[in-house]
Amino acid sequence: MVDERPHIPKTISFGSREVPYEDAPDEPEAAADAPERGPESEPDSSTDEGAAREPATTVVSGPLPVCDYTSDADEPCEEPAVVRRWSSAAVFAAASFGAAVGGLVVAAALVWVLGLVPGVRPVAPTVTDAARPSDVSIQASAEVDAAVAVAAKVTPSVVNVAVQQTVFDPFTGGTRQREVGNGSGVIVREDGYVVTNFHVIENAERIIVTVGVQDLEASVVGVDASTDLAVLRVPGTDLPVMEFGSSADLSVGQFVVAVGSPFGLEKTVTAGIISALQRTPDGEHMPGAARYTNLIQTDAAINPGNSGGALVDSEGNLIGINTLIQSPAGAIGAPQSAGIGFAIPVDFVRNVVDQIIKTGTAIHPYMGITTMTVDQNLAVQFDLPVRAGALVQFVESGSPADRAGLRRGDIIVQMAGREVVRGEEVVAIIRSASVGETIPITVVRADTERDLEVTLGSDLDRP
Repeated sequence: MVDERPHIPKTISFGSREVPYEDAPDEPEAAADAPERGPESEPDSSTDEGAAREPATTVVSGPLPVCDYTSDADEPCEEPAVVRRWSSAAVFAAASFGAAVGGLVVAAALVWVLGLVPGVRPVAPTVTDAARPSDVSIQASAEVDAAVAVAAKVTPSVVNVAVQQTVFDPFTGGTRQREVGNGSGVIVREDGYVVTNFHVIENAERIIVTVGVQDLEASVVGVDASTDLAVLRVPGTDLPVMEFGSSADLSVGQFVVAVGSPFGLEKTVTAGIISALQRTPDGEHMPGAARYTNLIQTDAAINPGNSGGALVDSEGNLIGINTLIQSPAGAIGAPQSAGIGFAIPVDFVRNVVDQIIKTGTAIHPYMGITTMTVDQNLAVQFDLPVRAGALVQFVESGSPADRAGLRRGDIIVQMAGREVVRGEEVVAIIRSASVGETIPITVVRADTERDLEVTLGSDLDRP
Protein backbone atom coordinates (compact mmCIF):
# COMPACT_ATOMS: atom_id res chain seq x y z
CA MET A 1 0.00 0.00 0.00
CA VAL A 2 1.40 3.32 -1.01
CA ASP A 3 1.64 6.18 1.53
CA GLU A 4 -0.23 9.08 0.01
CA ARG A 5 0.93 11.79 2.48
CA PRO A 6 3.08 14.56 0.93
CA HIS A 7 6.79 14.09 1.27
CA ILE A 8 8.50 16.90 3.19
CA PRO A 9 12.21 17.26 2.45
CA LYS A 10 14.68 17.25 5.32
CA THR A 11 16.73 20.07 3.78
CA ILE A 12 16.06 23.24 1.83
CA SER A 13 18.61 24.51 -0.65
CA PHE A 14 19.28 28.23 -1.01
CA GLY A 15 21.38 28.77 -4.05
CA SER A 16 24.12 26.14 -3.87
CA ARG A 17 23.85 25.50 -0.13
CA GLU A 18 21.67 22.98 1.66
CA VAL A 19 20.58 23.61 5.19
CA PRO A 20 18.66 21.32 7.58
CA TYR A 21 15.03 22.05 7.94
CA GLU A 22 14.35 20.67 11.39
CA ASP A 23 10.70 21.60 11.52
CA ALA A 24 9.89 19.09 8.75
CA PRO A 25 7.85 16.04 10.01
CA ASP A 26 9.57 12.66 10.26
CA GLU A 27 8.86 9.79 7.84
CA PRO A 28 5.80 7.66 8.67
CA GLU A 29 6.35 4.98 11.20
CA ALA A 30 5.47 2.41 8.65
CA ALA A 31 8.52 3.41 6.73
CA ALA A 32 10.60 2.72 9.78
CA ASP A 33 9.26 -0.86 9.93
CA ALA A 34 10.09 -1.54 6.26
CA PRO A 35 12.87 -3.92 5.61
CA GLU A 36 16.18 -2.22 5.20
CA ARG A 37 17.69 -2.52 1.78
CA GLY A 38 21.28 -2.97 1.14
CA PRO A 39 23.24 -0.87 -1.12
CA GLU A 40 23.28 -3.45 -3.87
CA SER A 41 19.61 -4.41 -3.75
CA GLU A 42 17.38 -3.25 -6.52
CA PRO A 43 15.14 -0.36 -5.61
CA ASP A 44 11.46 -0.86 -5.50
CA SER A 45 9.83 0.36 -8.63
CA SER A 46 7.05 2.09 -6.84
CA THR A 47 9.43 3.81 -4.49
CA ASP A 48 11.74 5.03 -7.25
CA GLU A 49 8.85 6.38 -9.17
CA GLY A 50 7.72 8.43 -6.16
CA ALA A 51 11.28 9.68 -5.56
CA ALA A 52 11.45 10.96 -9.08
CA ARG A 53 8.31 12.90 -8.57
CA GLU A 54 9.37 14.36 -5.21
CA PRO A 55 13.13 15.10 -4.93
CA ALA A 56 14.85 15.01 -1.53
CA THR A 57 15.84 18.74 -1.79
CA THR A 58 14.18 21.81 -3.15
CA VAL A 59 16.22 24.59 -4.85
CA VAL A 60 14.99 28.04 -4.04
CA SER A 61 16.42 31.03 -5.94
CA GLY A 62 16.28 34.72 -5.09
CA PRO A 63 17.26 36.79 -2.03
CA LEU A 64 17.24 35.45 1.48
CA PRO A 65 14.05 35.91 3.40
CA VAL A 66 13.81 38.72 5.94
CA CYS A 67 14.49 37.54 9.47
CA ASP A 68 11.47 36.88 11.59
CA TYR A 69 12.58 37.10 15.22
CA THR A 70 9.23 35.83 16.53
CA SER A 71 9.78 32.40 14.96
CA ASP A 72 11.90 29.59 16.38
CA ALA A 73 13.01 28.57 12.94
CA ASP A 74 16.76 28.48 12.44
CA GLU A 75 16.94 29.49 8.81
CA PRO A 76 19.33 31.84 7.09
CA CYS A 77 17.96 35.34 6.67
CA GLU A 78 19.13 38.94 6.35
CA GLU A 79 18.39 41.98 8.46
CA PRO A 80 15.69 44.22 7.10
CA ALA A 81 16.93 47.60 5.76
CA VAL A 82 16.17 50.52 8.03
CA VAL A 83 14.31 53.24 6.18
CA ARG A 84 14.33 56.60 7.96
CA ARG A 85 11.33 58.74 7.37
CA TRP A 86 11.30 62.40 8.54
CA SER A 87 8.22 63.70 10.07
CA SER A 88 6.85 67.01 8.83
CA ALA A 89 7.81 68.67 12.13
CA ALA A 90 11.44 67.56 11.74
CA VAL A 91 11.56 68.83 8.15
CA PHE A 92 10.17 72.20 9.23
CA ALA A 93 12.67 72.47 12.10
CA ALA A 94 15.63 71.66 9.81
CA ALA A 95 14.50 74.20 7.22
CA SER A 96 14.09 76.86 9.89
CA PHE A 97 17.57 76.20 11.31
CA GLY A 98 19.16 76.42 7.85
CA ALA A 99 17.37 79.68 7.12
CA ALA A 100 18.55 81.15 10.43
CA VAL A 101 22.19 80.17 9.82
CA GLY A 102 22.09 81.57 6.28
CA GLY A 103 20.58 84.81 7.55
CA LEU A 104 23.35 85.18 10.12
CA VAL A 105 26.04 84.65 7.47
CA VAL A 106 24.49 87.25 5.17
CA ALA A 107 24.08 89.71 8.06
CA ALA A 108 27.73 89.26 9.10
CA ALA A 109 28.89 89.94 5.53
CA LEU A 110 26.80 93.11 5.33
CA VAL A 111 28.11 94.30 8.70
CA TRP A 112 31.70 93.79 7.54
CA VAL A 113 31.17 95.49 4.18
CA LEU A 114 29.35 98.44 5.70
CA GLY A 115 31.87 98.76 8.53
CA LEU A 116 29.33 98.36 11.34
CA VAL A 117 31.53 96.18 13.59
CA PRO A 118 32.94 98.32 16.43
CA GLY A 119 36.67 98.81 15.92
CA VAL A 120 36.66 97.08 12.52
CA ARG A 121 36.29 98.75 9.15
CA PRO A 122 37.18 97.92 5.57
CA VAL A 123 40.22 99.50 3.96
CA ALA A 124 39.25 102.29 1.59
CA PRO A 125 41.54 103.97 -0.97
CA THR A 126 43.14 107.13 0.41
CA VAL A 127 42.61 110.33 -1.55
CA THR A 128 45.75 112.43 -1.33
CA ASP A 129 45.48 116.18 -1.11
CA ALA A 130 47.13 117.74 -4.11
CA ALA A 131 48.28 120.81 -2.16
CA ARG A 132 52.03 121.21 -1.84
CA PRO A 133 53.58 121.76 1.62
CA SER A 134 54.53 125.29 0.60
CA ASP A 135 50.83 126.05 0.04
CA VAL A 136 49.95 125.33 3.67
CA SER A 137 49.08 128.47 5.57
CA ILE A 138 50.67 128.93 8.99
CA GLN A 139 48.18 130.40 11.44
CA ALA A 140 49.31 130.15 15.04
CA SER A 141 46.72 130.89 17.71
CA ALA A 142 45.84 129.98 21.24
CA GLU A 143 44.53 126.66 19.92
CA VAL A 144 47.34 125.92 17.43
CA ASP A 145 50.97 126.16 18.54
CA ALA A 146 53.37 127.69 16.01
CA ALA A 147 55.76 124.72 16.19
CA VAL A 148 52.90 122.31 15.46
CA ALA A 149 51.79 124.30 12.42
CA VAL A 150 55.34 124.67 11.10
CA ALA A 151 56.10 120.98 11.56
CA ALA A 152 52.97 119.99 9.63
CA LYS A 153 54.09 122.14 6.72
CA VAL A 154 57.80 121.36 6.43
CA THR A 155 58.32 117.74 7.50
CA PRO A 156 57.27 116.25 4.12
CA SER A 157 60.12 118.19 2.49
CA VAL A 158 62.87 116.94 4.84
CA VAL A 159 64.41 113.56 3.98
CA ASN A 160 66.74 111.04 5.58
CA VAL A 161 70.07 110.45 3.81
CA ALA A 162 71.67 107.06 4.48
CA VAL A 163 75.29 106.43 3.48
CA GLN A 164 76.41 102.91 2.51
CA GLN A 165 79.80 101.39 1.87
CA THR A 166 80.94 98.01 0.58
CA VAL A 167 82.29 95.81 3.38
CA PHE A 168 83.62 92.25 3.57
CA ASP A 169 81.23 89.66 4.96
CA PRO A 170 83.22 87.04 6.93
CA PHE A 171 80.23 84.65 7.01
CA THR A 172 79.75 84.42 3.25
CA GLY A 173 83.24 85.36 2.10
CA GLY A 174 81.77 88.00 -0.20
CA THR A 175 80.97 91.68 0.05
CA ARG A 176 77.79 93.52 0.93
CA GLN A 177 76.50 97.05 1.38
CA ARG A 178 76.39 98.31 4.97
CA GLU A 179 75.03 101.59 6.30
CA VAL A 180 77.90 103.53 7.85
CA GLY A 181 76.21 106.86 8.59
CA ASN A 182 73.22 109.04 8.03
CA GLY A 183 72.26 112.66 7.68
CA SER A 184 69.39 114.78 6.45
CA GLY A 185 68.43 116.62 3.31
CA VAL A 186 65.92 119.15 1.99
CA ILE A 187 63.95 118.80 -1.26
CA VAL A 188 64.50 122.01 -3.23
CA ARG A 189 62.90 121.10 -6.56
CA GLU A 190 59.88 118.99 -7.49
CA ASP A 191 61.91 116.95 -10.00
CA GLY A 192 64.00 115.32 -7.28
CA TYR A 193 66.84 117.71 -6.32
CA VAL A 194 67.92 117.48 -2.69
CA VAL A 195 70.46 119.66 -0.85
CA THR A 196 72.56 118.27 2.00
CA ASN A 197 76.01 118.68 3.54
CA PHE A 198 79.09 117.50 1.70
CA HIS A 199 80.49 115.88 4.85
CA VAL A 200 77.35 113.68 5.05
CA ILE A 201 78.01 111.94 1.71
CA GLU A 202 81.77 112.46 1.42
CA ASN A 203 82.76 108.78 1.72
CA ALA A 204 79.58 107.21 0.39
CA GLU A 205 79.60 104.45 -2.22
CA ARG A 206 75.83 104.30 -2.30
CA ILE A 207 73.30 106.89 -1.06
CA ILE A 208 69.72 106.05 -0.09
CA VAL A 209 67.27 108.92 0.37
CA THR A 210 64.01 108.22 2.20
CA VAL A 211 61.15 110.31 0.81
CA GLY A 212 58.02 109.63 2.82
CA VAL A 213 58.03 105.83 3.06
CA GLN A 214 60.08 105.22 -0.11
CA ASP A 215 63.79 104.42 -0.09
CA LEU A 216 65.26 105.85 -3.29
CA GLU A 217 68.81 105.51 -4.52
CA ALA A 218 70.28 108.97 -5.13
CA SER A 219 72.89 110.18 -7.57
CA VAL A 220 75.33 112.99 -6.81
CA VAL A 221 74.72 116.03 -9.02
CA GLY A 222 77.66 118.00 -7.65
CA VAL A 223 79.48 119.00 -4.48
CA ASP A 224 81.18 122.09 -3.10
CA ALA A 225 83.62 121.00 -0.41
CA SER A 226 84.65 124.56 0.44
CA THR A 227 81.14 125.42 1.59
CA ASP A 228 80.19 121.89 2.80
CA LEU A 229 77.23 121.63 0.44
CA ALA A 230 76.14 118.91 -1.98
CA VAL A 231 73.21 118.37 -4.32
CA LEU A 232 71.64 114.93 -4.85
CA ARG A 233 68.91 113.77 -7.17
CA VAL A 234 66.30 111.05 -6.69
CA PRO A 235 63.63 109.75 -9.08
CA GLY A 236 60.39 111.71 -8.97
CA THR A 237 58.44 114.49 -10.65
CA ASP A 238 56.08 115.81 -7.99
CA LEU A 239 58.02 115.82 -4.75
CA PRO A 240 57.11 118.14 -1.83
CA VAL A 241 59.37 121.19 -2.09
CA MET A 242 60.56 123.34 0.78
CA GLU A 243 59.68 126.99 0.29
CA PHE A 244 62.72 129.29 0.42
CA GLY A 245 62.84 132.22 2.80
CA SER A 246 65.60 134.79 3.21
CA SER A 247 68.51 135.00 5.60
CA ALA A 248 69.17 138.71 4.94
CA ASP A 249 66.82 140.12 7.59
CA LEU A 250 67.05 137.59 10.42
CA SER A 251 67.02 138.80 14.02
CA VAL A 252 68.52 137.42 17.20
CA GLY A 253 65.75 135.94 19.35
CA GLN A 254 63.65 135.02 16.33
CA PHE A 255 61.63 131.77 16.63
CA VAL A 256 63.02 128.89 14.54
CA VAL A 257 62.37 125.16 14.06
CA ALA A 258 64.99 122.55 13.14
CA VAL A 259 63.95 119.38 11.28
CA GLY A 260 66.14 116.38 10.50
CA SER A 261 67.12 112.80 11.36
CA PRO A 262 69.31 112.89 14.50
CA PHE A 263 70.78 109.42 15.12
CA GLY A 264 68.59 108.16 12.27
CA LEU A 265 65.31 109.24 13.90
CA GLU A 266 63.58 110.61 10.82
CA LYS A 267 61.60 113.86 10.78
CA THR A 268 62.56 114.91 14.30
CA VAL A 269 61.37 118.45 15.08
CA THR A 270 63.00 120.73 17.64
CA ALA A 271 62.23 124.38 18.35
CA GLY A 272 64.27 127.30 19.63
CA ILE A 273 65.46 130.75 18.72
CA ILE A 274 68.25 132.38 16.76
CA SER A 275 70.99 132.79 19.36
CA ALA A 276 73.39 134.80 17.18
CA LEU A 277 74.18 135.72 13.60
CA GLN A 278 77.31 135.86 11.46
CA ARG A 279 79.16 133.26 13.49
CA THR A 280 82.47 131.91 12.17
CA PRO A 281 83.69 128.98 14.28
CA ASP A 282 87.43 128.44 14.42
CA GLY A 283 88.71 125.91 11.93
CA GLU A 284 90.54 123.67 14.40
CA HIS A 285 87.90 120.94 14.44
CA MET A 286 86.25 121.58 11.10
CA PRO A 287 85.52 118.49 8.94
CA GLY A 288 87.38 118.44 5.64
CA ALA A 289 88.36 121.60 3.81
CA ALA A 290 85.13 123.50 4.47
CA ARG A 291 85.26 127.19 5.36
CA TYR A 292 82.34 128.10 7.59
CA THR A 293 81.54 131.78 7.76
CA ASN A 294 78.51 133.91 8.58
CA LEU A 295 76.64 131.00 10.17
CA ILE A 296 73.32 131.20 12.02
CA GLN A 297 73.59 130.08 15.64
CA THR A 298 70.54 128.48 17.24
CA ASP A 299 69.63 126.74 20.49
CA ALA A 300 67.19 124.38 18.75
CA ALA A 301 68.56 120.92 19.51
CA ILE A 302 70.83 119.68 16.73
CA ASN A 303 72.62 116.33 16.95
CA PRO A 304 74.58 114.03 14.64
CA GLY A 305 72.22 113.14 11.80
CA ASN A 306 70.71 116.65 11.70
CA SER A 307 73.43 117.73 9.27
CA GLY A 308 71.86 118.75 5.99
CA GLY A 309 68.44 119.27 7.57
CA ALA A 310 66.28 122.37 7.57
CA LEU A 311 66.21 125.42 9.81
CA VAL A 312 62.93 127.25 9.17
CA ASP A 313 61.21 130.36 10.47
CA SER A 314 57.74 130.78 11.98
CA GLU A 315 56.21 130.79 8.48
CA GLY A 316 57.76 127.44 7.59
CA ASN A 317 60.24 128.99 5.14
CA LEU A 318 63.77 127.65 4.80
CA ILE A 319 66.34 130.05 6.30
CA GLY A 320 69.33 127.73 6.73
CA ILE A 321 70.87 124.26 6.38
CA ASN A 322 71.87 122.75 9.74
CA THR A 323 75.55 121.90 9.64
CA LEU A 324 77.48 122.00 12.94
CA ILE A 325 77.14 121.72 16.70
CA GLN A 326 79.44 122.94 19.46
CA SER A 327 80.19 120.38 22.15
CA PRO A 328 80.91 121.12 25.83
CA ALA A 329 84.53 120.11 25.22
CA GLY A 330 84.82 122.66 22.45
CA ALA A 331 84.89 120.23 19.55
CA ILE A 332 82.82 120.94 16.49
CA GLY A 333 80.72 117.97 15.46
CA ALA A 334 80.99 116.08 18.75
CA PRO A 335 78.26 113.46 19.29
CA GLN A 336 76.20 115.44 21.78
CA SER A 337 74.27 118.68 21.74
CA ALA A 338 74.75 121.51 24.21
CA GLY A 339 72.20 123.85 22.64
CA ILE A 340 74.74 125.48 20.33
CA GLY A 341 74.13 124.63 16.69
CA PHE A 342 74.99 126.34 13.42
CA ALA A 343 73.28 126.59 10.04
CA ILE A 344 74.45 127.87 6.66
CA PRO A 345 72.32 130.90 5.64
CA VAL A 346 69.81 130.06 2.92
CA ASP A 347 70.73 132.96 0.62
CA PHE A 348 74.21 131.50 0.24
CA VAL A 349 72.87 127.96 -0.01
CA ARG A 350 70.53 128.93 -2.83
CA ASN A 351 73.36 130.50 -4.82
CA VAL A 352 75.50 127.36 -4.55
CA VAL A 353 72.63 124.98 -5.28
CA ASP A 354 71.57 126.89 -8.40
CA GLN A 355 75.12 126.74 -9.74
CA ILE A 356 75.53 123.02 -9.06
CA ILE A 357 72.20 122.17 -10.71
CA LYS A 358 73.11 124.26 -13.73
CA THR A 359 76.78 123.39 -14.22
CA GLY A 360 77.60 120.55 -11.79
CA THR A 361 79.99 122.71 -9.81
CA ALA A 362 80.09 126.02 -7.95
CA ILE A 363 82.46 128.93 -8.19
CA HIS A 364 82.71 131.68 -5.62
CA PRO A 365 83.66 135.34 -5.83
CA TYR A 366 86.77 136.38 -4.01
CA MET A 367 88.44 139.67 -3.18
CA GLY A 368 91.79 138.54 -1.82
CA ILE A 369 91.97 139.95 1.73
CA THR A 370 92.14 138.70 5.32
CA THR A 371 90.32 140.71 7.98
CA MET A 372 89.71 140.83 11.73
CA THR A 373 87.01 142.50 13.78
CA VAL A 374 87.66 145.92 15.27
CA ASP A 375 86.17 146.18 18.77
CA GLN A 376 86.53 148.62 21.63
CA ASN A 377 89.61 146.96 23.08
CA LEU A 378 91.43 146.76 19.77
CA ALA A 379 90.59 150.36 18.94
CA VAL A 380 91.99 151.59 22.26
CA GLN A 381 95.08 149.37 22.07
CA PHE A 382 96.11 150.62 18.61
CA ASP A 383 94.55 154.07 18.87
CA LEU A 384 92.31 153.48 15.87
CA PRO A 385 90.07 156.23 14.54
CA VAL A 386 86.94 154.02 14.64
CA ARG A 387 85.49 151.68 17.24
CA ALA A 388 83.97 149.12 14.86
CA GLY A 389 84.72 147.68 11.43
CA ALA A 390 86.88 145.10 9.63
CA LEU A 391 90.62 145.66 9.81
CA VAL A 392 92.48 144.50 6.70
CA GLN A 393 95.37 142.30 7.85
CA PHE A 394 96.60 140.97 4.51
CA VAL A 395 96.09 141.75 0.80
CA GLU A 396 96.99 139.15 -1.81
CA SER A 397 99.20 140.46 -4.54
CA GLY A 398 97.41 140.74 -7.88
CA SER A 399 94.02 140.06 -6.28
CA PRO A 400 90.89 142.14 -7.00
CA ALA A 401 91.45 143.95 -3.66
CA ASP A 402 95.01 144.78 -4.65
CA ARG A 403 93.90 146.10 -8.02
CA ALA A 404 91.18 148.19 -6.33
CA GLY A 405 93.74 149.92 -4.10
CA LEU A 406 93.08 148.35 -0.69
CA ARG A 407 96.03 148.41 1.68
CA ARG A 408 97.02 146.64 4.81
CA GLY A 409 95.74 148.59 7.84
CA ASP A 410 92.64 149.91 6.08
CA ILE A 411 89.44 149.59 8.09
CA ILE A 412 86.36 148.65 6.04
CA VAL A 413 83.33 150.41 7.54
CA GLN A 414 80.87 150.06 4.65
CA MET A 415 80.50 147.57 1.81
CA ALA A 416 77.82 147.06 -0.85
CA GLY A 417 75.70 149.68 0.90
CA ARG A 418 75.80 147.86 4.27
CA GLU A 419 77.49 148.98 7.46
CA VAL A 420 80.32 146.67 8.47
CA VAL A 421 81.06 146.14 12.17
CA ARG A 422 82.71 142.71 12.10
CA GLY A 423 85.22 140.96 9.92
CA GLU A 424 82.83 138.09 9.17
CA GLU A 425 80.46 140.51 7.48
CA VAL A 426 82.99 141.11 4.71
CA VAL A 427 83.09 137.41 3.88
CA ALA A 428 79.29 137.22 4.01
CA ILE A 429 78.85 140.13 1.60
CA ILE A 430 81.40 138.69 -0.81
CA ARG A 431 79.78 135.28 -0.78
CA SER A 432 76.35 136.75 -1.40
CA ALA A 433 77.63 138.55 -4.50
CA SER A 434 78.46 137.17 -7.93
CA VAL A 435 81.67 136.70 -9.84
CA GLY A 436 82.39 139.83 -11.86
CA GLU A 437 80.14 142.03 -9.73
CA THR A 438 81.51 145.44 -8.74
CA ILE A 439 81.02 146.35 -5.08
CA PRO A 440 81.48 149.85 -3.58
CA ILE A 441 83.62 149.91 -0.43
CA THR A 442 84.27 152.69 2.11
CA VAL A 443 87.50 152.42 4.10
CA VAL A 444 89.15 154.47 6.84
CA ARG A 445 92.83 155.01 6.21
CA ALA A 446 94.65 157.01 8.87
CA ASP A 447 92.33 159.94 9.52
CA THR A 448 90.48 159.90 6.20
CA GLU A 449 87.67 157.95 4.55
CA ARG A 450 88.02 156.72 0.99
CA ASP A 451 85.52 155.25 -1.45
CA LEU A 452 86.78 152.37 -3.58
CA GLU A 453 85.25 149.90 -6.01
CA VAL A 454 86.22 146.25 -6.19
CA THR A 455 85.31 143.94 -9.08
CA LEU A 456 85.13 140.47 -7.61
CA GLY A 457 87.02 137.65 -9.24
CA SER A 458 86.54 133.87 -9.24
CA ASP A 459 88.13 131.57 -6.74
CA LEU A 460 89.14 129.39 -9.69
CA ASP A 461 91.53 132.17 -10.68
CA ARG A 462 92.92 132.54 -7.19
CA PRO A 463 96.75 132.50 -7.21
